[in-house]
Amino acid sequence: MSRKIIQGYLDEVEQLLINCSNAYIEEYSAVILTPERANLRIRIRFAIKYLLAVSEAFVVVNNQIEYVDYRYHFQDEQNSLIFRYDSTPHFPNLPSFPHHKHLFDNVIACEKPHIADVLQEVMEFLK
Repeated sequence: MSRKIIQGYLDEVEQLLINCSNAYIEEYSAVILTPERANLRIRIRFAIKYLLAVSEAFVVVNNQIEYVDYRYHFQDEQNSLIFRYDSTPHFPNLPSFPHHKHLFDNVIACEKPHIADVLQEVMEFLK
């Protein structure tokens, strides 16, 4: 059952990527480590110059995906940060610890976004 849940999630992500306009997938690596655990790495170029790097490590617990670690890093053609969501535990004073969002000049509290929401944020930025 866990393997089906993992495959369903990976299929959902692939469909999201297919629906991204003006995007080129530089890298897509989905590794199912055990029937309950998988890692996902994606590099997506938008309009040739913007990069979204995705990294997720997740497990299936009680038929639900739970994220062990994640990072959604979006940058411009000069490799300057536009935003990054991640779960690295280095801002313990934020109410959403360990979840947070890096902006160009600030770090703010936030919950883990779904990859669909991150892709939507990128698309909004590119408009």
